[in-house]
Amino acid sequence: MKTCIDLIEIDKDRRASYLNLLLIGDEDEKVVKSYINEGSLFTIVYEKNEIGVVQCLTDEEERAVEVKNIGLKEAYRGKGIGSKVIKKLEVLYEGNHYSKMIVGTADSSLENIAFYKKAGFYQRGVKKNFFLQYVPPIYENGLQAIDMIMFEKKLKSRSD
Repeated sequence: MKTCIDLIEIDKDRRASYLNLLLIGDEDEKVVKSYINEGSLFTIVYEKNEIGVVQCLTDEEERAVEVKNIGLKEAYRGKGIGSKVIKKLEVLYEGNHYSKMIVGTADSSLENIAFYKKAGFYQRGVKKNFFLQYVPPIYENGLQAIDMIMFEKKLKSRSD
């Protein structure tokens, strides 16, 4: 079975209506609202249904794209859709001459850590105590989220 997904960019004036999907990927509404209008926000479309969102921020100087938030409705998780989203983003940003993709996730997000490693990311650092600012605290897998683990993946240059 082939899973086809599309990423459709959302205009800034419509982003607030996607807050609930963004809260799947980042549980603190105040934090999400602090970056909702930055970068590019895409709706993830599968079989003509909006099933999630992905937000990317770019750093022109570093030629880096950060996957700031991926929120995928629960019914669509574990089906390879997240991997396809990452692949589509790679092609999009490689084509725009970005050289690396970065992403951060909580040290308690064991499934996310495994997902990013399987997708070819390597751990590049830790933002100590990052999640201690979240109210209420985040708990996953019986663990409180404390540090943000940063991952990076090199992108191929499409300029050749």
